[in-house]
Amino acid sequence: MLTVRAGAVLEGTKTGDSIAVNGVCLTVTALSGHGFSADVMHETLDRSTLAGLSPGSRVDLERAMAAGGRFGGHLVAGHVDGVGKIVRVRRDDTAVWYTVAAGPEVLRYVVEKGSVAIDGISLTVAAVTDRDFSVSVIPHTAAQTVLGERAPGDLVNLEADMIGKYVEKLLSPTPARGTAGGVTRDLLSRCGF
Repeated sequence: MLTVRAGAVLEGTKTGDSIAVNGVCLTVTALSGHGFSADVMHETLDRSTLAGLSPGSRVDLERAMAAGGRFGGHLVAGHVDGVGKIVRVRRDDTAVWYTVAAGPEVLRYVVEKGSVAIDGISLTVAAVTDRDFSVSVIPHTAAQTVLGERAPGDLVNLEADMIGKYVEKLLSPTPARGTAGGVTRDLLSRCGF
């Protein structure tokens, strides 16, 4: 069980609601006047940085997006694709650049000018290689999130943009039939794409 001391994120929150902790979607199992608790499965601990938290660790918190509301980033589900390692932090005028090493299972979905979530923070990818990617963060984002406290060697939760994962799945052969799903390259070509 993970217990988090929190304030504003609790407004209107009830047991059963989702709150992302460093980008990991968790279900609130208990509320108190000063925080909440959530059960954390081994699967979650194995695929994220949550196991590395210690009492007093600062974390980023975010409630689930309301279906009818505005959002200021990309679609983030709180389903971590992998863990990355910050390999470089550098200042550039007002921006702070973070370079994050990640495995191929994450990097395959990271594209320049696309979106990636680092510890649940929706960011635009500025550059990508076969080993890492870089984002440029404004001072406000660095000051309002735990990303501003991160240094080379720190581990972070990564969630790639979900659209690429769905497109890949639709274009991949289905194991049961050995044929492509509903959308194939041939179908797209025949339709003028």
